[in-house]
Amino acid sequence: MTTLDPSDLQAVWLTLKLASVSTFLLLLIATPLAWWLAHSKQWYKGMVAALVALPLVIPPTVLGFYLLLLMGPHGVVGDLTSALHLGRLPFTFAGLVVGSVLFSLPFAVQPIQNAFEAMGKRPLEVAATLRASAWDRFVSVALPLARPGFLTAIILAFAHTVGEFGVVLMLGGNIPGETRVLSVAIYNHVEAMEYSAAHWLAGGMVLFSFVVLLALYLAGGKSWKVAQ
Repeated sequence: MTTLDPSDLQAVWLTLKLASVSTFLLLLIATPLAWWLAHSKQWYKGMVAALVALPLVIPPTVLGFYLLLLMGPHGVVGDLTSALHLGRLPFTFAGLVVGSVLFSLPFAVQPIQNAFEAMGKRPLEVAATLRASAWDRFVSVALPLARPGFLTAIILAFAHTVGEFGVVLMLGGNIPGETRVLSVAIYNHVEAMEYSAAHWLAGGMVLFSFVVLLALYLAGGKSWKVAQ
């Protein structure tokens, strides 16, 4: 019976850590962005929505390549982080987080935006007649009504980050304990023809994916309308 070696367990832990941090940051970014997209009438709303959804259609390696250029020694972001004495982001855990957040952004924004749009304006108007401030209306009315959308966003963003390969490989490489995530560990085992170990890890990801989809269906994820 094949058991996972310490480097595989490290990869599992790093993947869960990456998915947790990325999902938390995605909620902070996606909530105001989804609110704006759901209510804005600005002429450039379509352009912003297209940019948010772009990771759904471009290959992950393409996104990873351009992020690597931007955050590298000669990139705009790389120059900025160096000037702020933050170091370079590529091939670090922080770089993986940045790439994961950008790659999974539509999976967080779209379910929340759909939930905000589905509740309509009536509940907010009623709250306004009761002299609730804009912040009170958002926190006490909009957020509770959009809870299914948030649940869907959390599950999809977390699962999508766990399954990333192209972006994390381009940005993080294959550094054990630092940037080697689960998908990269599986790739390493396949390259080394260690199929038994690859089966253990890949089978775990298949089971995880099934549980994620089952949770979405059981939760009645009506706000799950991410473009296919």
